[in-house]
Amino acid sequence: MTLSSVPLATSDIQIPEGARRNSTLICVPIMADSVDQMLGQIRKAKEVGGDLVEIRLDYLKNFSPRQDLQFLVKQSPLPTLVTYRPTWEGGQYDGDEGKRLDALRLAIELGADYIDVELQKTIGIHPSARKTSGKVKIIVSSHNYQNTPSAEELGNLVARIQATGADIVKIATTALDITDCARIFQVLAHSQVPTIGIAMAERGLISRILSAKFGSYLTFGSLEAGVVSAPGQPTVKDLLDLYNFRQIGPDTKVHGVIGKPIGHSKSPHLYNSAFKSVGFNGIYLPLLVDSVKNFLTTYSSPDFVGYSYTIPHKEDGLRCCDEIDPIAQAIGAISCMIRRPADGKLMGYNVDYLGAIAAIEEGLRASNGTTSVGSPLAGKLFVVIGAGGAGKALAYGGKEKGARVVVANRTFEKAKELASKVGGEAMTLAELENFHPEDGMILANTTSVGMKPNIDNTPLSKKALSRYSLVFDAIYTPKLTRLLREAQESGAIIVYGTEMFINQAFVQFERFTGLPAPKELIREVLVRNT
Repeated sequence: MTLSSVPLATSDIQIPEGARRNSTLICVPIMADSVDQMLGQIRKAKEVGGDLVEIRLDYLKNFSPRQDLQFLVKQSPLPTLVTYRPTWEGGQYDGDEGKRLDALRLAIELGADYIDVELQKTIGIHPSARKTSGKVKIIVSSHNYQNTPSAEELGNLVARIQATGADIVKIATTALDITDCARIFQVLAHSQVPTIGIAMAERGLISRILSAKFGSYLTFGSLEAGVVSAPGQPTVKDLLDLYNFRQIGPDTKVHGVIGKPIGHSKSPHLYNSAFKSVGFNGIYLPLLVDSVKNFLTTYSSPDFVGYSYTIPHKEDGLRCCDEIDPIAQAIGAISCMIRRPADGKLMGYNVDYLGAIAAIEEGLRASNGTTSVGSPLAGKLFVVIGAGGAGKALAYGGKEKGARVVVANRTFEKAKELASKVGGEAMTLAELENFHPEDGMILANTTSVGMKPNIDNTPLSKKALSRYSLVFDAIYTPKLTRLLREAQESGAIIVYGTEMFINQAFVQFERFTGLPAPKELIREVLVRNT
């Protein structure tokens, strides 16, 4: 199942700031022990920009049906969706089924805007019950906490829900792979009735955001990070401020950063802010990808147009390209991929070395107080830790600038393979501890050692760092890694990974949009988020 068959517009129209481009509602789950706490959360939901609230009755400790429902429904400043989720469908309620269904009937009577009834129990509350209240809409839902069924099974499930007479169909599955979301998008794109489609868990995040592109009736956004009614929910704040949810439309172009892990990435902050500032009709997402090939095969629609690549997928990305820039080919890894509009071919580039080498050169020039035309890396002993995609980029860049390159890696064979391509020397990380042919060497770490959450780790001891005049770390979360901190304490100049990140962001933004990068804004956003 791929998205290539979904008919999507492909115009790159620019959009006026603040314009709403979809009708998908943001529903805020309300989960608290008491009705007073719930009402406080409901008011906060309105303040942060929610469109309606889901009142989760199963979270109340002492529930008095008529009194509590009347209070919550009447006092809510937002439309109400009443849910009383049983344990057998992922909720908290484990009491008498008759009482649970009575409470939902009461919610209809008291004027709730929506009620959610599990597919298994629609016989208990038949949609004809809405006749007692003209405005109520009945959502018939199915939750799968194990996986995402096949397209055929999902189609059959939708038909079963529609046959109940539901006003709104709701399907929530679990994404075991990011490609599972495509089947949810297919359901939404071809639905003939109002439908809510969600893939839960971290690999399902894009289904919650792109719900606006594919026409979901609503998506869920939590009040606080981590306080969620189902796995993988973003906050309302992130939906509105980070992902510009209101501006996503059917023709919005999809971009993202492909990696594993990916939750730490600051790229969505940079690109979404930059897209919005120039009125570009695009979205940039964190893409937790297990198989690059499967991802690209599944999301082959012309609207999925551009990707950044990070650890560990830079080499896999190169293998999936239709055409590769000569520099990326020489490095053996890509950091950027563009789908060419004319023919849909995937073009691979590597801009890592541009950003990193420029940052290292700036650091050396600042320390020497020189503005020489030639590269200050020329003739220097340049030690690169890591032989993956970023390591290849730095080794190649160092060679281009005339440095003498040394590649150190956990496995010697990979170090030797890369070193032979750049005319350099190879060694293991253990050997690097005692490597001291001269003072004033340059060190560049391109591994993930020391990245959040493992911030106490470092690829090289503090004692060994005293031999280097400059140390660069490609990691930017945290900005000041243990490696950089200890290098600074040892007297070396340090260059943050954020400098590499920001230099390549300028280049990639222009490749994604065809527009000049708003450089000052990108710098300001990065400072706020690191």
